Amino acid sequence: MFGQFVKSIGVDLGTANTLVYVKGEGIVINEPSVVAINKKTGNFVAIGREAKAMVGRTPAHITAIKPLVNGVISDFEVTEKMLHSFIQRAYGGEWQRFLARPQMLIGIPSEVTEVERGAVEDAARNAGAARVTLIDEPIAAAVGAELSIQEPTGHMVIDIGGGTAEIAVLSLGGIVVRKSLRIAGDKFDQDIIQYIRQNFNLLIGERTAEEIKIKIGSAVELPETLVTSVRGRDLLTGLPKEIMVSDEHVRDALRPSLFALVEAVKDVIETTPPELLTDIMDSAIILSGGGSLLKGLDALLYQATKVSVRPVEDPLTNVVRGIGLVLERPQDYTQLMLNASAPGQMTPKKYETP
Repeated sequence: MFGQFVKSIGVDLGTANTLVYVKGEGIVINEPSVVAINKKTGNFVAIGREAKAMVGRTPAHITAIKPLVNGVISDFEVTEKMLHSFIQRAYGGEWQRFLARPQMLIGIPSEVTEVERGAVEDAARNAGAARVTLIDEPIAAAVGAELSIQEPTGHMVIDIGGGTAEIAVLSLGGIVVRKSLRIAGDKFDQDIIQYIRQNFNLLIGERTAEEIKIKIGSAVELPETLVTSVRGRDLLTGLPKEIMVSDEHVRDALRPSLFALVEAVKDVIETTPPELLTDIMDSAIILSGGGSLLKGLDALLYQATKVSVRPVEDPLTNVVRGIGLVLERPQDYTQLMLNASAPGQMTPKKYETP
């Protein structure tokens, strides 16, 4: 199916980052899902990494925005422009000269509505795609982890991105039980911002919160205490201020969100058919996505479920690597594509552009 076009492109359209895989070439783009716009002229100033560097540092007439919120499109026009830019860079502009418009396979959260799915399809088609097919992110994550999901064997995948955490049990190429939470990397950042505001009377931005999370964030107590300096604006004086924050502070900040995540995982396990649960216990829960890089998250999930948890190699790129495998070896995933008609699976609807 995918070999009929000059180039086939796989896209992990994420809240935090967008990754693009070109068949035969691998991952060619890994950029933040951020666009900077001049509000006076309506022109796009920067897209991707350059735009993210502007967050919190732009003059009043330039705004850096994230066009995707919680894994779904919040600004259609900006998403379309961002995708168009990424396609041009991945495709070298040749599709415009030779009308060889690419086919796109796009990963999306499993519990988005039909309207939200349609928005992704339309944005991709308007950005230059000849045909658009959607794949649920838990399925792509399982393929990226090289699980035999088309066999009658149960696998459990937890994919934590920037906007959503996807928890799914898979078998025979489809999702048997699933749960989607709006608790992921961006929510962790907001938790840290609110905690520091409430406990230290210090206002910090999203980038600073993300740096704290990456440096010293953890889900369980660490063997050694981690400490980092944090700079922001004192809410009492309005002046700059520097404080020291430890990994214990970050755990306190993240505790409600991590509790909700653990409870959701336990809910999925409780509703999983016993036969599939036995398979999962014999193997492991697969942990994927950038949000899974939080230190000790696998240990926290093991403590709560008593099931082994295995983080995938390079979790940030796992979903797009799974999409890439489907592009590279479509004959191995025929059944997976046939399952597209089921709700919550890949959408079979495709758009053709002459």
